[in-house]
Amino acid sequence: MERKNFLKSLVIGAVSSSVLVEACKKDADTATTTTTTTSGSSSSGSTSGSTDSGTCSVVPTETEGPYPTHSPASYVRSDITDGRTGYTLTAKITINNSNNSCSALSGALVDIWHCDAEGNYSEYGGSGTQSTNYTSVHFLRGRQTTDSNGLVTFTSIFPGWYTGRATHIHVHVYNSSGTSLKVTQIAFPEGTGSALLAVSGYAKGMSGYTYNASDNVFSDGYTLETAAVTGSTTAGFVLTIGLSVPA
Repeated sequence: MERKNFLKSLVIGAVSSSVLVEACKKDADTATTTTTTTSGSSSSGSTSGSTDSGTCSVVPTETEGPYPTHSPASYVRSDITDGRTGYTLTAKITINNSNNSCSALSGALVDIWHCDAEGNYSEYGGSGTQSTNYTSVHFLRGRQTTDSNGLVTFTSIFPGWYTGRATHIHVHVYNSSGTSLKVTQIAFPEGTGSALLAVSGYAKGMSGYTYNASDNVFSDGYTLETAAVTGSTTAGFVLTIGLSVPA
């Protein structure tokens, strides 16, 4: 090989190596960025609406309707059963502050509401969406204030289901001044051995049931909204979940 061709090949090789190294560095930088900004996801895909504060993921915002509590401040109580029959459910919900390293948020107001064993809501009814009229009663609705550990505990019954929705509980979190921080929903685990299958839809059974992955609220991801549920139909069930909100 002539000397000038040999020197030319060295220059080209050096440039190619430099470009390759820089390209790998950019790929590595991109991968690092993706890793640090990606929030939780479920088996059905990424959790839409969730954000990462750098320390914990904010639970997604979900619809409040179509059966929100009319006057939530009127139902400050831990036992929200109000005469409805069903398998006992103790709901333990912990609220964390995503703006403060996910520390417990004390003094927050937490409202929950859900349907009864037959899939009906109190405060509504007499129309096409819910034929039974329960407009004058307020079962399965309540408000509690979080303690120093960010915890509220409600005594209720295991929710039933209605067409188009998976079993769920609505949650609305306010700060101590009454400013809304988050409206979301709690999903229930599914599959073999789950409380959902043990309850088996009460008298309605599970024929026609909408599972989380096909639910119009949870279908875009529900990892951050899925509670842990233990217990049995004889001993009752205990639901636990931590929800991070920006406060």
